[in-house]
Amino acid sequence: MTDMIASPSIPAPRDRRKGAMPAASSAASQPSAPSTITTAHAAAPSLAWPALLLVLSGASALVFQMLWVRQLSLVVGVEVHAVSIAISAFFGGLAFGGWYFGRRADHTDNPMRLYARLEAAVALTAIVSTLILARAAAPFAWLEAYAGVAAWALPFVLVGVPAVFMGGTLPVLMRSRGAIDGHIGHVGARLYAANTMGAVIGVLAVPFWLIPSLGIQGAAFAAAGLNVMLALAAVAAVTVSGRATARPPSLPEATPLQPATSTPDASPATRHGALAVWLYAAAGGVALGYEVMWSQAIVQFISTRAFAFAIVLATYLCGLTLGSALVARRVERARDPWGMFAILIAGAGLVAMASLYGLGDWIFVAQGQFASVVYATTQSATLAMCARFLVAGLGIVFIPTLLLGAAFPYVLRLAVDAGHVGRGVGRVVALNTAGGIVGSLVTGFWLVPSLGLVRTLGVLAGIACAIALIAVWRGAGASKAARGAVAVLTLGLVAAAIATPPQRLATLLTEARGGELRFYEEGRGATVAVLHQSSGSHQFERLYIQGVSNSGDAMTSLRYMRLQALLPLIVGQRAPQSALVIGLGTGITAGALLQYPGLTQRVTAELLPGVVRAASNFKGNYGVADDKRMDIRVRDGRRELLRSDARYDLITLEPPPPSAAGVANLYSTDFYQLASQRLRDGGVVAQWLPLPTQNEAETKALVASFIAVFPHASLWTTELHEMLLVGGQQPLVLDAASIRARFAQPGVSQALSEVGIASPGALLSTWVTDRAGLAYYVEDAKPVTDDRPGIEYAPWVGRQAFGPTLKHLLALQNEPPVIGADDALKADFTRSRQALLAFYQASLAALDGDRNAWARQLDTALQLDGDNPYFRWFAGQRTGRSAQ
Repeated sequence: MTDMIASPSIPAPRDRRKGAMPAASSAASQPSAPSTITTAHAAAPSLAWPALLLVLSGASALVFQMLWVRQLSLVVGVEVHAVSIAISAFFGGLAFGGWYFGRRADHTDNPMRLYARLEAAVALTAIVSTLILARAAAPFAWLEAYAGVAAWALPFVLVGVPAVFMGGTLPVLMRSRGAIDGHIGHVGARLYAANTMGAVIGVLAVPFWLIPSLGIQGAAFAAAGLNVMLALAAVAAVTVSGRATARPPSLPEATPLQPATSTPDASPATRHGALAVWLYAAAGGVALGYEVMWSQAIVQFISTRAFAFAIVLATYLCGLTLGSALVARRVERARDPWGMFAILIAGAGLVAMASLYGLGDWIFVAQGQFASVVYATTQSATLAMCARFLVAGLGIVFIPTLLLGAAFPYVLRLAVDAGHVGRGVGRVVALNTAGGIVGSLVTGFWLVPSLGLVRTLGVLAGIACAIALIAVWRGAGASKAARGAVAVLTLGLVAAAIATPPQRLATLLTEARGGELRFYEEGRGATVAVLHQSSGSHQFERLYIQGVSNSGDAMTSLRYMRLQALLPLIVGQRAPQSALVIGLGTGITAGALLQYPGLTQRVTAELLPGVVRAASNFKGNYGVADDKRMDIRVRDGRRELLRSDARYDLITLEPPPPSAAGVANLYSTDFYQLASQRLRDGGVVAQWLPLPTQNEAETKALVASFIAVFPHASLWTTELHEMLLVGGQQPLVLDAASIRARFAQPGVSQALSEVGIASPGALLSTWVTDRAGLAYYVEDAKPVTDDRPGIEYAPWVGRQAFGPTLKHLLALQNEPPVIGADDALKADFTRSRQALLAFYQASLAALDGDRNAWARQLDTALQLDGDNPYFRWFAGQRTGRSAQ
């Protein structure tokens, strides 16, 4: 297990981890009073064997933690509060395990045998939990409906029980070293660094190897196999030695400095030890608060890909590892451990605040330069982007975590009694973990929504300085120099906090993306912004979530989003009455439903409240956020389907791009099966299929997932860069008369005409192929599933990936199976398709740099459909019409 804790408040997807943030603690300037303190100490114990065990144990624990975060998002939903509460059970298990097994270790003759049992218990319970979590979504939803909050016992038990056993490994292994009087800080530092380095290995192994190669359950079995191997290795060590290092051997003879029996002097030392532990618990809360804040602030400098979060997390953990390792040899010789601890905690707060103040163009320049060097060396776009993420991690989180990591060994020296190593270490880790749970929840649910990211960091850093001040003024023997240094660091923090404007991150976003800020909100788990931008003569608003573009209201977006809603309503078999949109975004897709008069039930599920509040900034959505005909439910779309028995004629899906962390859950076969169960007879699911956001292999996997569930599927091209999958359990009958009648409804025809779909023939011209063509296209591609969400871990998108993908899909085009089409409709269809294909050929020529072909094909498109506002928008001409 790893004794580090990670914030349970990070969303999702987003990737989490255990990272015990070294935080304040204290005991006395001398070791905290064993029964007899002597002038001589036993030699430092050998640490190679327990360090190796902790490296592997830490790696396994981080693997399980990251897997469970993914699985919990499917069980309790991806809302930040749901995942946070569930993950708190995991960290609560770690805390209890550290406390309980630490105490038990001090009363066992065979700590190594106890360690073997712990690892075996981790393997068994973790595998059982993983297998049950994979099937727990529906039972949890049912329990929640009938038992309320009692249903939360299910995820709490599933992730909490294995964590109890994980939590005991560090204190038990420290106890196995026998007599470490005079070496507690050194031993603790080395083992902590080893455990944290294992966590680094685990956090990188999950996205770069385990899930892409083995899937979630396969990765769990691999991690459990590692735990079994560790248990067997411990048993072998016990067998070879004849015993696991038992009770501490006798200390070397030396002149006692105080009697072996208790004296009044032991009481102050005990009080100082308690102070150290409680300060360290408070610092754990601050440190996990930093993590929550950083996870939201740093994303605009990286990406929403799983790789990005893993690399930043690994950088964070490496800071802890290196910090602890750097002071390992010095901690026992430090004359003022209280002062060093306080300086490190306060220094971390100041550096964190100063780093935010100092952010600017330099970080983007550094990212670009380093990425260029890596790409020139490796010719790998994925490694080049990872280099960008590494620069962001080093520039923002590495130095503060380095200082926090260096504080942990001083805590152990101050707070752990050499006569009760297991109990002492277990108590330190348990309370630090508990403090981290509280700090992350308070930061994520209260501080960030109430104060914003910049002020939240100022508050956390201020608390850290308060902890440091208490340490140097209440800890025994703190020097005047240390008190002065902490005071100076506190003043520096105050100056940095005052100098950093609350809108600092908003300003950086605007400078990096260009445009004018129209809306900005730092909420629970995500930052939502709207920027007014321009491209040539065109001006539009663009939505940014976590610093990443999520579309806007330019002509291209208006076109595909309106088709996303209206096309399946028009071509569907039955007269539609109800529709569900998953993902509000700019509100254009949901707003288009308001233009279809036959609907009596319109529902939109949106995860982020900030997105709902931002929707009024976008044109073309018909004021959907304020229209009482639309029922907007702020919740996870998948949970909306799980918790409700409502059935719909149309479920249209417009989640973020499938390569973003945690989003593959809305593109998997498991999700499509759930959506299919919520369709009325003859109903359809419409899935947005972006083309530039992934390589063609991943596009094939996405299509394979869809057709694996829907036996009657079709593909439509809604815009140059976007396509639409429409599928159901009954055949799709394209009836000409029905299509004409539905298209002719005033609100429908106007909404589509504004984006270049002026007639039923133009609508039908967007048809690409049926299920047979899609099956031919995907070949033997493996579908995306909940267990194998490979799309999230695919290689970075190549610069030339979009063009070939579009060409290959257009090559599948065949005639739509329209029933009852007359000559006028056929002629309209033929002309519209020729114009659309000419426009697409012009665009492909532009991608290839062939300006002559681009001009020729675009001219052909305009000759065939010169009034098409979509074509004219690309040609840079004003249409004289505006979308409402």
